[in-house]
Amino acid sequence: MLRASAVCEAAGFPTASLTCEGFFKQAAATSIGLGMPNIALALVPGHIGTKSPAQLRQDVLEVTTAAVIANLTQITQSTNALAEPAAKDIVVRGGFQAVNRYFYAHEYSDGLPIVPPTAEAIAAFMRFTDRDPNEVLGVLLPDRRAATVWTVAVNGVMAGCLPEYMPILIALVEAMADPRYGVEHSGNTPGGDTLIILNGPIIKTLGFNYTQGAMRDGFLPNTSIGRFFRLYLRNVAGFLLHKTDKATFGNTWRVVLAENDDVIKDLGWSNIGTEMGFAADDNVVTIARYTGGGSLSSVSGSTPELLLPYLADSLLRFNNWQITFTTSHGHGTLRPLAVISPIIAQTIAQAGWSKADVQQFLFEHARMPAWVFERQLRDWNIRGVWDLKDDVLNDRIPKVFYESDDPNRMVPIVWRPEDFMIAVGGDPMRNNAYVFAHNAFLGYPVGKRIGLPKDWDRLITELK
Repeated sequence: MLRASAVCEAAGFPTASLTCEGFFKQAAATSIGLGMPNIALALVPGHIGTKSPAQLRQDVLEVTTAAVIANLTQITQSTNALAEPAAKDIVVRGGFQAVNRYFYAHEYSDGLPIVPPTAEAIAAFMRFTDRDPNEVLGVLLPDRRAATVWTVAVNGVMAGCLPEYMPILIALVEAMADPRYGVEHSGNTPGGDTLIILNGPIIKTLGFNYTQGAMRDGFLPNTSIGRFFRLYLRNVAGFLLHKTDKATFGNTWRVVLAENDDVIKDLGWSNIGTEMGFAADDNVVTIARYTGGGSLSSVSGSTPELLLPYLADSLLRFNNWQITFTTSHGHGTLRPLAVISPIIAQTIAQAGWSKADVQQFLFEHARMPAWVFERQLRDWNIRGVWDLKDDVLNDRIPKVFYESDDPNRMVPIVWRPEDFMIAVGGDPMRNNAYVFAHNAFLGYPVGKRIGLPKDWDRLITELK
């Protein structure tokens, strides 16, 4: 709504953006990021999803309409954004506790102690990049603040990262700034949070955990880099709870998932970095936002046909309301992720199956009756377009979703087999898996190559 209002206002047409009560503060903050801090808002009391038609009509007539009329007929009082410190200003002096109290009071921290970003600490990070400190990597919504190499180092220090992580942090912010990822949706209602997937020799160089306990905190690079991503969303993009971050429940930040590239190479499969378009030996970070996930214990079987039904069923169960992104609402941007342990991948590969074979199996078996799909869209997701036949006949979704009029026909939850992402990691000798529910275009998978400084080998040798 606000983005449409901004376009209209820029063209000289006054607007009034209707906003539910729980999103009013977010709307005001978001309008600043859109470059129009004075976009007029009209309150809709409560939330429309819990009102009867009669109650909604009454609230709109008694409350909202008057605000709309006022917004369209009166000059909105000018509002100016608060001034903030320059990039290299010293904002506080003092010891560890004093710095942390100040940062928490000014909403610069995530509630945990941060490492004070002193000039000396930041300089140590800058040694591990050839990039200019003032180089702009992108402009991030909602605050429309420039993401610079310098601010990457600042937040890297705060998160507890080591200086040698700097090339990864830069690549992460480049991915965050990529329009395909959709950073502006980071504070949306489902509370999805980003998973970072890492590939390449840098996994071993910097000591990432890629075996037992994957996705558990406890290893410095996995843990601190995961925290960095959330801190950067807070401090540079501008996502703050009770303001621009409107997650109803929310997920905490996730540690980095480093794939087991050794196993993947032995299987002859591709890793996630390769599927993002990079060479097999490139150092690559891939980010995507997930609304949740769950562990599959004891995925048992000696053949792919015995192992994969459990995976298909779980992907279907965890990606429930998210199927709205499969239709014209999300235009096929749903990308569910399955992380399988090495022993499962090896058992599948020993039967001669490629990763593409696995994706094809999931595409054919992670399906639901068409009437269930449509009920989800119509009754629970409240989508204006919920008829799969209508979507297909208007060329909005593939024909596989309407191959007959049988309401019990089985339809997939994604457009293509390759829309199922598969990563390999975790305990090599456990037959477990983990599936994630994806947030589609509100956090679409984006990969970036990690650029190393020209003297990387010398710097790493010095550390050792």
